[in-house]
Amino acid sequence: MILVPTGPADQPACCTIGAVSRILVVDDDDQLRRALRINLTARKYEVITAPDGTQALTAAGHTPPDLAIVDLGLPDMDGVDVVRGLRGWTAIPIIVLSARDDQTGKVEALDAGADDYVTKPFGMDELLARIRAALRRATPQPETATITTPDFTVDLAAKRLTTPTGQDIRLTPIEWRMLEVLTRHADKLVAQKQLLREVWGPAYETETGYLRVHLANLRRKIEPDPSRPRYLITEPGIGYRFTP
Repeated sequence: MILVPTGPADQPACCTIGAVSRILVVDDDDQLRRALRINLTARKYEVITAPDGTQALTAAGHTPPDLAIVDLGLPDMDGVDVVRGLRGWTAIPIIVLSARDDQTGKVEALDAGADDYVTKPFGMDELLARIRAALRRATPQPETATITTPDFTVDLAAKRLTTPTGQDIRLTPIEWRMLEVLTRHADKLVAQKQLLREVWGPAYETETGYLRVHLANLRRKIEPDPSRPRYLITEPGIGYRFTP
C-alpha cells in the first residue's frame, strides 16, 4: 500500500472523502484565487489552489479533485496544456477561466477537453451555477476504480496494489503514479511525453530514461516474468500500454 505525499500548492491539500466536492482552482492572480477559495469554501466545497500549471498537475495527481477551474493565462504554461494534462487521466468537469473572448480561444480550450468556458470578468453567481451544473452532469465510473488481473489487483480509489491473496505490493510514489496513469488508459497507448508530463511534470518531457528505469522496477514487482512483460507493454520509441 502507498501513501502519496501532498504536493506543492497554495495550501495543504485535504484528503477528506465524502459528500463534499473537492475543487482545484488554478490561477496566477492572487486576489482572484483567494476570492474563489473564500467563496467556494463558504459554500462547503473543499478547495485546493495552485498559482501555475506545474503545481496544479502535481496537486491534482496527489489529491484528485472532483472539478477543476483553470485559467488559460498561466505563467509557466498555457492553461490548455493543463486541461490536456488533466484530461489524460481523469474525466472530471473542467471549467476554463480567461480574459480571452475570441472564438478561437474558446474552441481550443473545449477541444482540449474543457467542459465549460467563462470569460473574465464574470459574476460569482454565474460561476457557482456552472459549477453546480457541471457536478450534476458528472457521472461516477465505478467500473474503472478496480482493475483485477490473475496476478494482482489495482484499487485506484484506495491507492492500493495487492496480490491475489490480498497482500499489499509496496510501490514508491513514482511507481504508483505511473501505474495509475497507465491503468486509467487500459489497452490504450500512452505516449512517453504524456507519461512524463503527468508523473514528473512538463519540465521532464524529454527525460525518457526515467521511464525505462522506473518501468523496469515496476515490472519486477508485478510481472510474472519481467523479461517478458504481460501487462506493461513497451511500444519502442512511442510509449507504453497497460494490457489487463
